Amino acid sequence: MYEHSGFMQWAVQLFNADPMYSGYHVSEASGYSHAVEDRYQASNLEHDWHSPSTVNYHCSDYNHGQEETDDAEPSTACSSPGDREEYPYSLELTEEYLRYGGMIPIPHVPRINGEIPSTDEAISDHQRLLDRLQTYDFVERTIQGDGNCQFRALSDQLYQTPDNHKFVRQQVVSQLRSHPEVYEGYVPMQYEDYLEKISESGEWGDHVTLQAAADSFGVKIFVVTSFKDTCCIEIVPNFQKPKKVIFVSFWAEVHYNSINPRGGLPSNDSGKRKKWWKFGNKN
Repeated sequence: MYEHSGFMQWAVQLFNADPMYSGYHVSEASGYSHAVEDRYQASNLEHDWHSPSTVNYHCSDYNHGQEETDDAEPSTACSSPGDREEYPYSLELTEEYLRYGGMIPIPHVPRINGEIPSTDEAISDHQRLLDRLQTYDFVERTIQGDGNCQFRALSDQLYQTPDNHKFVRQQVVSQLRSHPEVYEGYVPMQYEDYLEKISESGEWGDHVTLQAAADSFGVKIFVVTSFKDTCCIEIVPNFQKPKKVIFVSFWAEVHYNSINPRGGLPSNDSGKRKKWWKFGNKN
């Protein structure tokens, strides 16, 4: 268990302060103040994940095309509650959106979960994340920081509400339990102990659970990060070609939020490029 009263005091002040500093158009404004506390109280599992289906993005001119393969084992994607399919964005439109935004996938450098940042580092990281969201015209919805933030953010993307986070966690755990051969190599503890731990409400999600979520729901997960050297991370399902994309933000080692392109993605026949696109190629 981590204790750092100075950092905690800073976090509370940060997220109860001026909205211009603490985020965009958000709900549950006090949620972030609990996020750091929740992270300090969570056990520090370090996961060295080397998934070949994970790609990093740097921000640059786009000149790279990525092909999907269909030779992996098929899997039935989980949908429900409500079987809403309109909220995750279509793969085709999203890839075009990102292409004109100038984000290039580069070979992934595996990383383990890092240490809790210092106050100065956390402030810098948070501002970097906010700057990226603003630059690429994403709107961030603040998710409650109760240890379930990753699952709440995924639920908000999948079902337009964070309230189905328990169901999302259940599906992720079921995926992890059903395919230990895929995930256990990334878990630095007894796998059954890990499953028991990650099943608990309030237990912090990690990059292993993000991969399992992509696999379970059959979606590509696009993560805008606060890392200095990594603008974004793309997580692709192992077992099937995704047809939808969901977006979350990751304030490194602190909190996940749900994010969306401001105003949504343009339709196929709109012929309009949003502000987000102006940073990319013109042709």
